Formats: sequence, C-alpha cells, structure tokens
Amino acid sequence: MDEILKQTLLYDFYGELLTKHQKEIYEQAVLEDYSLSEIARDAGISRQSVHDMIRRCNKSLEDYEAKLHLVEKFMSVKKKVHEIDLLLENYEEQDEKELIKKVKKLSGEIIEEL
Repeated sequence: MDEILKQTLLYDFYGELLTKHQKEIYEQAVLEDYSLSEIARDAGISRQSVHDMIRRCNKSLEDYEAKLHLVEKFMSVKKKVHEIDLLLENYEEQDEKELIKKVKKLSGEIIEEL
C-alpha cells in the first residue's frame, strides 16, 4: 500500500485519538503537505520538534492499527465488495445459482469480519 494512502487511512480511523496539537501538526504534514519549516514557523516550535511529533504520531497510529486492525478489515471488506461488483457486472454470462452462491459466500465473509 502506498505510504501516503496508509498514513491517510490510519489518520482517518485513529486520528481522533491524537491530541488537538498532534492532529494539527500531523494534518499539516501529511494531509496538506506542508514542509517541516512551514509547520515549525506556524506552531512556534523547532523543525526537530515537528519531525519528532510526526514520528510519534505515526508510531501511535500504527500501534492502534496493530491492536485493532480496523484499516486491515476495511481494506479486506473493500476488496470483497469489489469482487461482488465484478461478479454482478458479468451476471448475464454466469449461472444464476452459482452467482448467488458466490455473492452469499462473499457477503458472509464480510459479515464475519465486521
């Protein structure tokens, strides 16, 4: 998975667990693509402090994912929904009973993951 996408997903799922200050710095660095110097100037802290905070935020977000696996589950469900979509796109070319069986199997797997 692309590193920026990974960081964005981790932030989407766990960002509210960061402090307000951490969220502001992290959003500027990752989501808004500000430089360390720009963030440091705006926040009134050193570039090193910004760098350290971003590193700590990444570590915290990854630790939450290691414990809760919400992003992993989301990506798995997204993949299965895509598989269902592909099956249904070509439904005319398939045996109806077989198609229903495949869709039920995938939907059951999705329910298990939730």
